Amino acid sequence: MGTQNRYSTEGLAEAEFEPGSRGRVLRNLLGIRSVREIARIESDALLSATGRLIHDTSPDQRFTADDICAIHHLWLGKIYPWAGQYRQVNMAKGDFMFAASEQVSRLMREFECGPLREFTPCRFSEIEQQAHAIAVVHAELVLVHPFREGNGRCARLLAVLMGLQAGLPILDFSGVYGAERRRYIAAVQAGLDRNYGPMTTIFRRIIDRTLRAKETSRG
Repeated sequence: MGTQNRYSTEGLAEAEFEPGSRGRVLRNLLGIRSVREIARIESDALLSATGRLIHDTSPDQRFTADDICAIHHLWLGKIYPWAGQYRQVNMAKGDFMFAASEQVSRLMREFECGPLREFTPCRFSEIEQQAHAIAVVHAELVLVHPFREGNGRCARLLAVLMGLQAGLPILDFSGVYGAERRRYIAAVQAGLDRNYGPMTTIFRRIIDRTLRAKETSRG
């Protein structure tokens, strides 16, 4: 989403909006003021970045914090000047606060030494193992929320790459809406207590739906 009214922020440069956008579009390199247009540009860029990353990512690649930054920059580098850089603003969604900006660098190092090292490359053969591995990495990355914009989509892209390492098709997130979206948000918050069961359930359903769709397309 290009609009930023989902979040409240504290800070300076990254909290600036494009002049003339009525506080709905972040200041960007293209001078875009329309919410619809920035969303289209971001979506097109994400599709392009996804294709390139699928082609370039090795099945044996162990992802690092620098890789996460590189993924983010590949996607948004032509749109925002801070793409691929850790945020300098504090962010909240409703009453839920993400990690304080001054903690992001440390938390990303811990993320690299912990979940990324443990679960990538993602070579697990059982669906439950695959779902758990992707869920832990996904929940922890979303909780750190390292970037000013695009954290959820970046985390989903990483999940896709991990799934491909495990031999899965490209994960289908289309079912995560409505009640399932609310369960997803609750699963992210459960990750604060290192409770990854709810997110594992979410990803088990995503994997099941993806595999069913693949079987249907074959038929």
